[in-house]
Amino acid sequence: MSLLPQQRYPSVTELVWSARALAAGHPGLCTLRQVGRSRAGRPLHLLSVGRGSRAVLVVAGAHANEPTGGCTLLALARRVLDERALRDGLSWHFLLCADPDGASLHSTPAPHSLLDYHRGFYRPPAPEQPEWSPAALPPDRLPPETRALTGVIDELRPYLQVTLHGTDLGGSWVQLTKDIPGLAEPFARSAAELRIPVEAGASDAAGWPSAGPGVHVMPPPDADAAYPSMPDDARNSTWYHAHRYGGLTAVVEVPMWASDLVTDPAPHPAPAAALRRLAQRLLRDTLEVEGVLAEALPRLGGSGGPLLRAAQWGLELVPGLAADWVQTAPAASTMAYVGSVDAFARRLPLRAAAMLLRVLQETDDRAAPRLERLVATWSASFADRFRARWVPLEDQTEHQSRTVLAAALHARERAS
Repeated sequence: MSLLPQQRYPSVTELVWSARALAAGHPGLCTLRQVGRSRAGRPLHLLSVGRGSRAVLVVAGAHANEPTGGCTLLALARRVLDERALRDGLSWHFLLCADPDGASLHSTPAPHSLLDYHRGFYRPPAPEQPEWSPAALPPDRLPPETRALTGVIDELRPYLQVTLHGTDLGGSWVQLTKDIPGLAEPFARSAAELRIPVEAGASDAAGWPSAGPGVHVMPPPDADAAYPSMPDDARNSTWYHAHRYGGLTAVVEVPMWASDLVTDPAPHPAPAAALRRLAQRLLRDTLEVEGVLAEALPRLGGSGGPLLRAAQWGLELVPGLAADWVQTAPAASTMAYVGSVDAFARRLPLRAAAMLLRVLQETDDRAAPRLERLVATWSASFADRFRARWVPLEDQTEHQSRTVLAAALHARERAS
């Protein structure tokens, strides 16, 4: 496993302090304002740099368990302030954290290992995620975080929205709602320089057209979903909201721990059999977590709250997803794609177990030790299977920043 990183991920409060200092130090160029409140009443802040007529919107913290975006956002804001050329005709707008409520429940400021990461894990169900809720809820039930985000897009009409995401273990990739010609080359060059693997077959982008290694363009709205059972269809997310103004969205993913097992583009010799095995393991591991939940649930009474709700939601996804892998397995799959599915199959029950463990520990439930062993064993197995190596935080941030800047440059040329 990796050594403790020298830097750590900032909290939302620290992000706001840093943004406030930038605004105070550059009053003619930089402003910080509140653009909404979360369901729990936490403020949502937008940091704006420059006064150009063409806007770039950068969103961090859409997923509570993906903390790199906050570091990247601050690094980008400082760079835009320092480099006049980046402000030529442009204004840059940074939503500091799209889900501050979720961020308050996920805690991995400086993880030593995947086990540390999972000990503080939280990721809300899709209907409670700012970017995904439109895919799961009717318009009149959208959470205030989603309404704030779409309100900012309506106001700014950005030619490019970039949302900063990440993965616990794997490689880097980019998802685009429209192609950005020229992006693939600087993306690949940055990843190579920083020794960050490019995920060649990301399961998140299964079946999508590729504009280059690790750069995927979302299919048109009438295309079939790769995993029909999954509720979070990207085409119904806030990522497409910028299209009504002629813009597009780039989703930039970067790993906390890297693995070269997701980079191999060679054909897998028996993908259907491999996906069946992964589906069976997913079902088996999920049953183990469900057994603990069924035993402990009567003792929890009304306790649990968002952690329990999120764990249950994740478990409910499993039967449909396992069936998708078996029924829709492509005849020709790469080693990288099967590796990405393998990681996905490990994440779902591990994350559910981790969140349920936190619930049981809070109540000192007698089933907690059993779950603690599962979380420790599965975290170690995940890291060992994928030969995980820590990506220094400064490299995570640098690669994501470079990719955002390249996307802004090439998308601007595309729209000209």
